[in-house]
Amino acid sequence: MGWAVATELEIGILVGVLVGEGHFGGDGRQPHITLRMHTDHESLFEWIVARFPGGKLYGPYHHGGRSYYQWMARGEFLRDELVPLLDEHLPEDLDQKTFGRYVDMKRRYGLEEPGLAASPAPEEPS
Repeated sequence: MGWAVATELEIGILVGVLVGEGHFGGDGRQPHITLRMHTDHESLFEWIVARFPGGKLYGPYHHGGRSYYQWMARGEFLRDELVPLLDEHLPEDLDQKTFGRYVDMKRRYGLEEPGLAASPAPEEPS
């Protein structure tokens, strides 16, 4: 896991940025978490890429008078690394709107809580 070497502070910064600026959704086929911000924040994007490898940085884009970067987490990185990180470090009461969008993304795309999907059904008494 790329974030296994990240400190609690670094994880907290990532979670805070995603809560404030991130988008939790998908394209109808696969889930993704997207972070889009002005090119003024290039150093923050570089910091995220260095500490949480697995996401992909796109840009800079120049469109409609705006210049921005976009970082995306999807696929194995999202499912195997970022979702477990957020499950552990994103409390429901931090920002209920963001938490609701995160939970909705997980439901729509089958990203269940750790252990739920892999839990065997209880055995019937004989």
